[in-house]
Amino acid sequence: MLPLVSLLAAFLDLHGQRAVVVGGGAVALRRTKALLSAGLEVQVIAPVVQPELAMLPLTVQRRAYQRGDLAGAALVVAATDQPGVNAQVVSDARAQGTLVNDAGDAARSTLRFPAVAQQAGVQVAVTTGRELPLLAQALTARVADLLPTEAQVQGWAAQREDALTLPGDRKRAALDTLRADISRALGAA
Repeated sequence: MLPLVSLLAAFLDLHGQRAVVVGGGAVALRRTKALLSAGLEVQVIAPVVQPELAMLPLTVQRRAYQRGDLAGAALVVAATDQPGVNAQVVSDARAQGTLVNDAGDAARSTLRFPAVAQQAGVQVAVTTGRELPLLAQALTARVADLLPTEAQVQGWAAQREDALTLPGDRKRAALDTLRADISRALGAA
């Protein structure tokens, strides 16, 4: 049986920070897209890079990984098809205190990429605490159907802002009503 791993669930604001992705294949492409969508400045280092990856707004260095490539990175992804290279990247990233994802061996990672459902500014991330990405993906698909529309979120945000301007008991009552409305809309009431 796979061991259960307890992970810190957190959302990080790394907009404008440097990320290094070592590898140029399909996994590197998926990880890079996630990093770019979160606003990171991505540098890809790999001797061979998929054309779709090279067309993204990033910096590409077509060469093998070298020690020192991770300097100044806020986040690192090791996504080569060579376990030894990935291990070196992870070791170097950990030595400098940088968050690192090993796409080939999650147990070596200090950062994991969850399955994500996103709509109208609402993000729900799912991981299983085990190496079961198919379960996380299935749960995410189910959750995606529950996410509110942009109009709902805007309406609820406006109601909350209005409620916060009210005095004491009226504010609590308005927030309780909003909480009940949201729960009912999401089928949690």
